[in-house]
Amino acid sequence: MLATDCPSRVVLNHVCSRWGVLVLVVLRGGMHRFSEVRRKIGGVSEKMLAQTLQHLEHDGFVSRKSLPVVPPHVQYRLTPMGEEVALQVETLVTWIETNLPRIMQAREASNTLQITPE
Repeated sequence: MLATDCPSRVVLNHVCSRWGVLVLVVLRGGMHRFSEVRRKIGGVSEKMLAQTLQHLEHDGFVSRKSLPVVPPHVQYRLTPMGEEVALQVETLVTWIETNLPRIMQAREASNTLQITPE
């Protein structure tokens, strides 16, 4: 994974990207339409959500189902492998949320430090 050309690095980037983590967490709640995912994830653009879903689908974590209705509807859900990775991501998210006060204190302490040139 540490090598520049390691394929796992690409997958890690997809899973741990700014939007990848949030998409996986949302889809842990079951099948969702594109608009539902976008509504649940504040700040994500349509373009970035589509790109993130495509990457996760390509990696085998998300399945896409087109419904033959007018207007067209597309639903997304986690695959079994997607459930596995989403569970791992959710563990990290839970840890961050639990420890957020400590993290914020560390940030505040870091902001008060003055860096002196050597």
